Amino acid sequence: MKAANQLPSDVHKRTFLQKMKKANNRGDFATVFMLAPSIILLLVVSVYPFIWVFRYICYDYNGITSYFTGTHNIVRAFQDVTFWKSVLHTFEYAGLKIVFIIPIALLMAVFMKQKIKGSELFRGIYFMPTIISAAISSMVFAFIFASYNGILNAVLRSVGFLDKNVNWLGDTKTAMWVVLVVAVWGGFGNYMIYFMSGLSSIADDVYESAKIDGANGIQTFFKITLPLLSPMLKVILMLAITGAFKDYEAIMVLTQGGPNNRTQVMFLYIYQLIFGSQTSSPQIGYATVLSLIASLIVGLVTAIYLFISRKLDDVI
Repeated sequence: MKAANQLPSDVHKRTFLQKMKKANNRGDFATVFMLAPSIILLLVVSVYPFIWVFRYICYDYNGITSYFTGTHNIVRAFQDVTFWKSVLHTFEYAGLKIVFIIPIALLMAVFMKQKIKGSELFRGIYFMPTIISAAISSMVFAFIFASYNGILNAVLRSVGFLDKNVNWLGDTKTAMWVVLVVAVWGGFGNYMIYFMSGLSSIADDVYESAKIDGANGIQTFFKITLPLLSPMLKVILMLAITGAFKDYEAIMVLTQGGPNNRTQVMFLYIYQLIFGSQTSSPQIGYATVLSLIASLIVGLVTAIYLFISRKLDDVI
């Protein structure tokens, strides 16, 4: 009798487990079905090109025909003086851009955080350059800094600062500074928004307490704002470093790497090799080697920055 009474419950248990198994199978199928488009897109857009890059390291490839060259591209990369000068120029450009853009973005974020009439309008104005195409804004600045009929030269000559026109984009002494002006103008609004999001997480009570204790604006900024903003500052610095090392669009429009390769940076040089120029055909095989070296340089710089930031956290 006892075994007979247990039989129906065992049947129900097996039926329940079978239903659960079928439901899990349907859930797994639905999950795979929904993830399939993203997985396929990742394979086509990211994984396949990555494998393709490694394939053409040892080929002389111009987009149509390919010839196996062995280690010629690798040897050429380490003997390419123009590329390694572009690496130095990239470090110079990135360092100067970060030195200027981060303090400006931080100060503007603090200023915009104040309850000043019209601050929302200025916030939109400062952010506007980040949504404008880099090619379009660079063309506008090319007209401003033009050596002949340029707006800047005309204004400076009208007020007596210049006796003759300055070739801002064609002089090795000024070209890099012009590129930096355009880069800072086009990017500081984006970092300003990041800083403002970090400032919004700081409670107003902290500032009110500091005011009651008699702290002035400078003391409040260095003793309260910066320490509490340090987590966001680390993220912004990492984004700024990687972004600055990959910049080339504005430089391509303004100077094309000149004059005399003074503003030539890594990824602009690689771009010119991939798509060719009026004097040379595409060199995709060689450009793939340089792109891997450039990626390793950016990754190494980022890793060093993260290591230093962690060490500073341990010290503090």
